[in-house]
Amino acid sequence: MNRVYANETCYVVGEAKSPGNNPITKKYDSFFIGFVIDSKTNLIVDVECTAMMGITVKFVQSLFVGRSILDCDGAAEEVHARYFGSSQKALIVAFKQAYYKYKEALNK
Repeated sequence: MNRVYANETCYVVGEAKSPGNNPITKKYDSFFIGFVIDSKTNLIVDVECTAMMGITVKFVQSLFVGRSILDCDGAAEEVHARYFGSSQKALIVAFKQAYYKYKEALNK
């Protein structure tokens, strides 16, 4: 089996409700975003989310890959400034949930 991610990475998922009129809600019921994080540097090395279009996933990746998972406020500001999809709020909430899960794991 080929290993895609290094041993020092971990995986964290955040979840949020999308607006009722959003196709993501109709297909998945919730908005999910998964982060692969380098636990030595806290940098996000990969991300994927529930989305209806591939370009959305690529754009979300451009927002988060290379950013520290611990930069919660900066990430929220960038999403507000650059992502104008109907899932904007859900994206921020799901990121924050993943941030809190990661911080909790660090404290264990």
